[in-house]
Formats: sequence, C-alpha cells, structure tokens
Amino acid sequence: MDKLILVAFLCCCIPVIISGASLPEDVEKCHFGDSSCLVRSINALIRHYPKGIPEIGLPPLDAYNFSDSIILESPGRGPIWIDFQIRNNVNKGFNNATITHVEGFLYEPNEKQIVLKVRLPRLLHEATYDMSGRILLFTYNTTGTLQSDFQNFRITLTIKTLVEYRNDKRYLKVYSLVPSLDLDRWIIWLDGLYKENTDITIFMNKVFNDNWVEFWNELQPGLVKAFTKAFTVLLNRVFENVAYDDMFLPYVDTRSWS
Repeated sequence: MDKLILVAFLCCCIPVIISGASLPEDVEKCHFGDSSCLVRSINALIRHYPKGIPEIGLPPLDAYNFSDSIILESPGRGPIWIDFQIRNNVNKGFNNATITHVEGFLYEPNEKQIVLKVRLPRLLHEATYDMSGRILLFTYNTTGTLQSDFQNFRITLTIKTLVEYRNDKRYLKVYSLVPSLDLDRWIIWLDGLYKENTDITIFMNKVFNDNWVEFWNELQPGLVKAFTKAFTVLLNRVFENVAYDDMFLPYVDTRSWS
C-alpha cells in the first residue's frame, strides 16, 4: 500500500515539478514590454491577492515577513557609537501598493533593465530591535519592540536579471536590485528604549520624531539594504516558480513581417 501511495504521489507531482507553476487564470497576461498592460495587470493582482499566491511563491502582501537586518553598525568603539539591528520583521501595507510605472520585461529580458515604481499611502513596519551603544560616559544595551510608519512611501526598483534554463523553459533570477526610497513623513516608536525610566523613553521618541528627517538620512543606507534583501527574496521566489515566457502572451516577432 505504501508503494502504491508513493507511485500515485510521484505521478501527480512530477508533471507539476517539471512544468513549473502557472499564474492564476484571472491574472491578465500582457505582451512583452507592454508597460501600460503590465501596470494594469500587476495592480489587479495586488488587489485580488492580498494574502499572496503560495502556489507561485508570492508571500502575503498584507503582512510580509522578511529577514533580520543591520540598520546601523559603528565601525569603531570610541566615545560615541551605536549599533542597531531589527528582527522578527513584518511589513504591513503592500496590499495597498499601486504600481505607477513599469519598464523592461522585453522578450529578451537582458536587453533592458527592469524598473518598477510603487506608491504606498502608508507602510507599517513592526519588529524587535536590538540597540547598543555609547555616548561619552553613558552606555546602553536594550531590546524592545519597534513600530514604524512610512507615510506616502514611494519606491523605485531598478532590477537586473539573469536567465536560467530549466526543462527547456526560461526563468529569471535577480542578481542586482537597487531601491530608491522617498516619503513624506516617518513616524517611529521604540518601546522599552529606557526600561528603567519610561519618561526618558517618551522623551527620546519625541526627539526622534521631531527630527525625523535627520534620523531618516542617517539610517537610510541601512534601510535601503533591508529593502534590497526583502524585495530580492520576494521577486526571486516568484521568478523561480513561474517560467518567464509563461508570464506573458505568446511572443510574435514582428521584425519578420518587414
């Protein structure tokens, strides 16, 4: 009986493994390089599938978990230094994202880099933070929860890919992803910043938010690295499961018509 079950399992699963996953039937397919169609199709997918599509590797968009990140790491240990890391990261709000611009996705994907422009009314980030540092005679080492609110958040992703062949099909793999981040307001709350004195915690959070532009400029390189990793993983999960040609309408080479 066990062998019979194994044979049945292999007969069912091997064709799926060989052929790869497919986009849901209600996802509009576009011609290669059709930017307006791609904007429309991706936005419809985001609206219809806030919980993601596990079959193709798309994670939940309403609560996307991503890996631990180092946001700030001081190179030395002088009189003033700070290390800041985040873990148990969850981003909430990608299900409300709007794609405003798409470039690339040509039949030969390496002919032109892919550019995606995205706008979110707000992106909420929840995490556990670990912070240690020293300011002159004052040292600190603390862990707590973090809540971060990126308002009117704009993201531009510039993407370069490799083409891999599996079972006579083309699959993309992101090898370079450069995000550009912009926003209107950043609100952050670090709970337990000073566990011995909640008044100091409240005061320091007020300082952060009153001077958010300066802190944003200081922390942005680390945040860019975190978003780079998060988006690379997200896209590669989908690209690994769905063949590139299966994402689009059949290619017609119009050059042969002339």
